[in-house]
Amino acid sequence: MRPAIVLHRPEIAGNTGSVGRTCVALDLDLCLIRPYGFEITDRNVRRAGLDYWKHVRLEEYDDWGDFLKRRAPRPEAIVCFEEFGPTSFYDASYPEDVHLVFGQETVGLPPEILAGQRVVHLPMRSPHIRSLNLANAATAAAYQALRGVL
Repeated sequence: MRPAIVLHRPEIAGNTGSVGRTCVALDLDLCLIRPYGFEITDRNVRRAGLDYWKHVRLEEYDDWGDFLKRRAPRPEAIVCFEEFGPTSFYDASYPEDVHLVFGQETVGLPPEILAGQRVVHLPMRSPHIRSLNLANAATAAAYQALRGVL
C-alpha cells in the first residue's frame, strides 16, 4: 500500500491544498475524511495546490470507519499527530506504508480515533506556541517519516 497523509475533517481549504502539494512532491496519497469545512472544488484548494492539484492522488472517505474499511491500512502503519502525543515524531518509527493522520485545525483528532493508535507530537521549543499550522505540521511529519527513503 502507498504511504499517505490523512486529513480528518479538514476545515481550511488552503491547508488542504498545501498538503496536497506536499503529497505530490513526496509521491504520497492524500486521504480526506468528510465532512470538510469547504467544498473540494473550492478555488482556495486549487490556489494553495497551484497547478499541482491535478496530480494529487486524492481519496475521499465518508468517515473514519469508511477509511479503515476501504483503505484498510495496517494498524501499525497508522501514526496520529496530536499536540500532547507521548512520543516525539523524531523518536517514532515509520513503515514504508505509513499513514500520517491529522485532525481538524481547531480541535484535532477525536478521542475515539486516538484510542488504541500510535500518537506522536511535533516538538515545539517555545512556550508561546500551542500548535503549528496543519499544512506545516503535515509537511514536517512527511519529511521526517520519509527521511530514510528520500
